[in-house]
Amino acid sequence: MTTNGAPQTVAVIGAGSWGTALALQFARSGCNVRLGGLLELDELAAMAVKGENTRYIPGVRFPANLVANPNLQECLEGARDILVAVPSHGLRDTLTAIKPFLQPQSRVCWATKGFELHTGKLPHEVASEVLGAERPMAVLSGPTFAKEVAAGLPTALTIAANDNKFAQALAVGLSGDKFRAYTSDDMIGVEVGGAVKNVLAIGAGMSDGLGFGANTRIALINRGLVEMTRLGVALGASKETFMGLACMGDLVLTCTDNLSRNRRMGLALAKGMTVEAAKEEIQQVVEGVMAAEAVKEVAEGLGIEMPICDQIYRILYKGAAPREAVETLMRRQLRSEKDHA
Repeated sequence: MTTNGAPQTVAVIGAGSWGTALALQFARSGCNVRLGGLLELDELAAMAVKGENTRYIPGVRFPANLVANPNLQECLEGARDILVAVPSHGLRDTLTAIKPFLQPQSRVCWATKGFELHTGKLPHEVASEVLGAERPMAVLSGPTFAKEVAAGLPTALTIAANDNKFAQALAVGLSGDKFRAYTSDDMIGVEVGGAVKNVLAIGAGMSDGLGFGANTRIALINRGLVEMTRLGVALGASKETFMGLACMGDLVLTCTDNLSRNRRMGLALAKGMTVEAAKEEIQQVVEGVMAAEAVKEVAEGLGIEMPICDQIYRILYKGAAPREAVETLMRRQLRSEKDHA
């Protein structure tokens, strides 16, 4: 991205693995990037000195056009485009914190996946409440592991926005020889995919951990996609979105590769570990745990049937045994596949 021929300045707020990986990609594509955050102040100060995120992305040096800064105001100053990369439970507080430093021309995007717990709001709804619906806003989502993006491995994702010019600008700002961004106007569909796939990935991990095999895994992924689509369409999404990178693509990736912390949560639960013990072992936020509760609340409010997600919720919050949950699913009434149930 350029402004009057000069490289565009992008601020990335959230210096975890995904925020750092996206900051690296923006920098590799020629943007001037500032990496900041609300909680990682000591770590950001260390990154500013070391030029590396040694905790989450060790061994990958920051290029000269990527600078970490623990001062939020300085990080945002002069940056037209701001990317927020925080877990869903921290999105509202982060947007509230950056709001005083935004300019009228500021555009905000996020790489946050999940419904807001207890309100059932998607990220774009939270952003609209905090920042105003008239501001250009976008969501970045897709089948992406931070470690692989940081390493410069070929990757593709989707950018959905309420402003096509903003979506195009972000796509140009991120894309390069090994990174491709596609654009969309379906923010609801992209965000629903990002939320539900984390829940299903926990289920896939449990299934594999229990030794149920490839047949079970693909059935879970396929029928999980049906549940995801059903919920998204009920919320106003386009059905076609769920065949794309941010939905089917991200679902398959997260359910099948052990870089997925949600899949690792499922594997740990299959071994008999508690949710808290598994979190301690993984040492990163496992979005699918909170998403399971949020998805259940939203689905029940809409009267949408999501049996797989419901059983994963029962395991996480009601102490149901994973084997019992699978048996419950298999005993459900038989029906036509066209019923999408």
